[in-house]
Amino acid sequence: MVYFIVNCICVLFCVSATFASEIFYVGKGENYTSIKSALSKATKGDRIILKKGNYQEGEIIIDKEIELIGEDSPKIDGNNTYQPITIKANNVTIKGITVVNSKRSYINDFAAVKAMNVRNLTINNCHFSNNYFAVYLSKCSNCTIKNNLIESSSESETTSGNGIHQWYCDSIDIQDNTIRGHRDGIYLEFSHHAFIRNNISEKNLRYGLHFMFSDSCTYIDNTFRNNGSGVAVMYTKHITMIHNKFEHNWGSASYGMLLKEIYDSYMQGNTFTENTVGIFAESCNRNLIKGNEFTRNGWAIKVYSSSSENSFVDNNFSGNSFNVSTNGTHNTNTFNGNYWSEYNGYDINHDGIGDVPFRPVRLFSLLIEKQPPALILLRSIFVDVMDIAERIMPSLTPETLIDNEPKMKPNK
Repeated sequence: MVYFIVNCICVLFCVSATFASEIFYVGKGENYTSIKSALSKATKGDRIILKKGNYQEGEIIIDKEIELIGEDSPKIDGNNTYQPITIKANNVTIKGITVVNSKRSYINDFAAVKAMNVRNLTINNCHFSNNYFAVYLSKCSNCTIKNNLIESSSESETTSGNGIHQWYCDSIDIQDNTIRGHRDGIYLEFSHHAFIRNNISEKNLRYGLHFMFSDSCTYIDNTFRNNGSGVAVMYTKHITMIHNKFEHNWGSASYGMLLKEIYDSYMQGNTFTENTVGIFAESCNRNLIKGNEFTRNGWAIKVYSSSSENSFVDNNFSGNSFNVSTNGTHNTNTFNGNYWSEYNGYDINHDGIGDVPFRPVRLFSLLIEKQPPALILLRSIFVDVMDIAERIMPSLTPETLIDNEPKMKPNK
């Protein structure tokens, strides 16, 4: 009997708590005409419905666990003077709102939405336009940034911030966003266990994705294209990059993906198409690069001699000006079972593996590393003769940088 009474009390308490949550309507003709007035009355668990309109209220500080939901994409405007939204509470949801014109500064990192030391923030189906930083997370955890359009028209790196910025964060979920026109599309520093999936990051001034000191992160099915310098991955270990696209990142210092001091990571099923350099690796160790596509790049892979024990397995190299380049004769990296469109060997036993090893490093690529202007000779007969001679009697290219089992057909 006592057990039954206790259960009934608990049920009544839960029901009363549910009905205690209120909905506040904000807009022309509603009980509340400003977001701040509704926030002043709201309590934990309440929902604020923002009707269509243009709201210019200075800095809006959300310090309660509430939902701010827009109908017909209402606009919150910072007038280039304020930080439109600042989050100081856990369990906040922002959905269906357009946020524009945040304040810009050379000293402070102003953002359309800035959250510090909070948990369980959700930003969903919003539009961010012409902001310094769009979404800025500092020391946050278990947050979701999903299905947002983030765009700016910045003209220089010094006067622009990042689309989605994380600093000292943990377990941030970034999915289905489109980001363009910022300094970096997505930026992570000292952040761990991020899950970044199905985003498009394009036409950003510097990097489509830029992260440092951010271990154990996963990147799946993202597209990074037409960014100033491509993607930069630095000073990090235990990353997983699967089925991403790195496209059309051209320029004297542009890469599909720049790897610097990356350890014990896994990259599979990615495509590198028409980049100046597909992958540039410096001081990287024990990484597995498997089943990727390198097509029509200037250099498919530049792997410096400071990198060791990396494995390049079952990749396809097609139509690249240079497949592999390095800056020295020392090599401890392995290439095995890759398809090379320039391979002219034979397969007597028809097992799909060439009977003659393939040397992917051209002598001319070593010359260009030391004398870049020599690139003008790329299509000359002299260069072809020089490369053929080096393949027959290697003397300058790394003797151990060789694929002993080149595939006769592209890997599937």
